Amino acid sequence: MVDGAVYPSLQDRVVLVTGGASGIGASIVEHFCRQRARVGFVDCDIEAADALIARLSDAGLAVPAFRACDLTDIDELRTAIDAIRHDLGRITVLINNAAHDERHTIDSVTPEYWDDRMAVNLRHQFFAAQAVWHGMAEAGGGAIVNLGSVSWMIGQGGMPGYSAAKSAVVGLTRSLARDLGVHNIRVNSVLPGWIMTKRQIDKWLTPEGEAELMKNQCLKRKLEPADVARVVVFFASDEAAACTNQNYIVDGGWV
Repeated sequence: MVDGAVYPSLQDRVVLVTGGASGIGASIVEHFCRQRARVGFVDCDIEAADALIARLSDAGLAVPAFRACDLTDIDELRTAIDAIRHDLGRITVLINNAAHDERHTIDSVTPEYWDDRMAVNLRHQFFAAQAVWHGMAEAGGGAIVNLGSVSWMIGQGGMPGYSAAKSAVVGLTRSLARDLGVHNIRVNSVLPGWIMTKRQIDKWLTPEGEAELMKNQCLKRKLEPADVARVVVFFASDEAAACTNQNYIVDGGWV
């Protein structure tokens, strides 16, 4: 059963999700599976990936293809994408979801750590797009959705490397949309607010933080991964056929 709208255009479409084993990524994988797309995902967390696959199988959904991958290693990423393409066929939907919002102070950041934050949160988005766009063009078009964040828009402190990388997703999205539009490839980004994944709840959510969130959001409820996944699925579908070069905020009206 689909949670939300059904998009017939997504049935049998080959979808690749990065960072799909847990959190928002796992919800995105599930929502595409429920659309009866042919889904592949990459992640470095094999245990979480196995748990997701088992859960989806128990729900009677087609099991997505999985490849373990360290996205900071671009050769490894390319190999994983090639393997999923071999398993499922030409990839026409790419969801660049993988990221890591590790907190860090200004004085703790070294050049090596800064480069690592760029690699974890930004660089792989470009190289994943580079790896799939030719196939999309040969298929007559495709859709790329990059996951950003509102962290830089609200001026959140405590993680300047993450916020800088996520702000760059907006520029990357607009540049790719311009370059790839001639091939009927649409490129959009989705910018989540504070989404209540298990990691966020375990590591960062406090009563004080929740009270501040409810003060700032227009919607007075905690947002769940599915709130983001449903928007991502829409932008991947043909219902969004005229939507590209956009950066859509999903934050309950925080910004």
